[in-house]
Amino acid sequence: MQAEQIRRERKRKQAEEVAAAAVVEVAQKEDEHPLVGNLIGEDHANYVLMYNMLTGIRIAVSRCQAKIKRPLTDQDFTARHKYSFDIVGNELTPSAKYDFKFKDYAPWVFRELREDHFSLDPADYLLSLTSKYILSELTSPGKSGSFFYFSRDYRFIIKTIRHAEHKFLLRVLPQYWEHVKANPHTLLSRFYGLHRVKLPRGRKIHFVIMNNLFPPHKDVHETYDLKGSTVGRLLPPAKLEQNPRAVQKDLNWIDSNRVLELGPEKRALLTEQLRRDSEMLRDLGVMDYSLLVGLHWGNRGNRENVRGTTLRVFEPSVPPIRRKTTQTKDGRSPEAIAMRRIMRASDPHHLGTTLDLPASPSPSTNTIPPSTPNTPRPRPHRDHFLFYQDEGGLQATDEGNEEMDVIYYLGIIDILTPYGGVKKCEHFWKGLKADRHKISPVPPAEYSERFFGFMKAIMRGGGGGARFKAE
Repeated sequence: MQAEQIRRERKRKQAEEVAAAAVVEVAQKEDEHPLVGNLIGEDHANYVLMYNMLTGIRIAVSRCQAKIKRPLTDQDFTARHKYSFDIVGNELTPSAKYDFKFKDYAPWVFRELREDHFSLDPADYLLSLTSKYILSELTSPGKSGSFFYFSRDYRFIIKTIRHAEHKFLLRVLPQYWEHVKANPHTLLSRFYGLHRVKLPRGRKIHFVIMNNLFPPHKDVHETYDLKGSTVGRLLPPAKLEQNPRAVQKDLNWIDSNRVLELGPEKRALLTEQLRRDSEMLRDLGVMDYSLLVGLHWGNRGNRENVRGTTLRVFEPSVPPIRRKTTQTKDGRSPEAIAMRRIMRASDPHHLGTTLDLPASPSPSTNTIPPSTPNTPRPRPHRDHFLFYQDEGGLQATDEGNEEMDVIYYLGIIDILTPYGGVKKCEHFWKGLKADRHKISPVPPAEYSERFFGFMKAIMRGGGGGARFKAE
């Protein structure tokens, strides 16, 4: 009897272990998939480029994070750190699947921006981008020819940029840094890193890492790109019918009688921040930027799976890291030890628990629901920023500041276009055929004034954007 009881107990424990192992296996498989998109393989056109980007980011950011934090100097704004990767590797550069060169620009400046001003946990940032080497890609590049890739959790964007944009960002980086310091709630694009990849005998690819304005846990049902220009700023109804998720423009907003439904408090705060940001861009000689507006309708929820139908996923296989033996007296390099320590500290179970985040401007409106498998909880790095505190966006409110059924996701994008020779020629040429004050390319001062005026007009009580239409 006792022997039979022991056998039954042993079988029960074995069954429990098998069931637990099955649960873990399912959880691991689910964790290997991104929140949006479908997996694709090595036949992807940009497979090698993406692999090299992620490998470079992982090593370069880790190297910078491993060092003791210090105050910035003027030299930090022009610093460039170079890395060479090959299949052999060395102590601080692991072996890679492909030979390539990687350059990290102003790493200390971007580190301070990420940690001190954008409140990003450094380990969280690295894990989001490189822990699984999974990215989602827009199915087609934008009008500028840039490619957009989203991190696995949909929080960050890797965007390729032209060499001219790269040089301009480096040139205005001190002013950008000062503006972000003085305006923690800025609507300008948040740049987390500036890098370059060069393949053997290949061209150089410059790219930035930015914030994704749209959340991972909410479908964005309508998207508008608003400049304050009304010449050629219409998405034709036929195209909108073919693709209801296409980005619409100024005339679409005006013709649909859309209004930014904000109560007095939020309206005043948004207006003031738009004024500050547009004046800063004016002083930098920038134009052609726009306010990206995403609308999430509460009554429609997430049942349409908008993101899953517009993105696809890149997932390269990652070889194990092999390093050469350190050539030092005791076989250990201080730099390598520091880097391994920071990587060991990147424990996903402890993310978000060590940051001393500033207080939310309005904690009472920060209502974030518990996460579920289909609606992951939004990350805390956005919650305390004024225009991202309502589930990652800005909740519409009535004149009594009571919540309405729509959330706006707002940000000023495409801020790296100076008013140079090409834009001046475009202004002259387009001005021959249309009202030169309504076309998109106008001098920075006029652009800033028109942009700010249009954004005020499309808010509740602003009179609407119809008066900006070309006659």
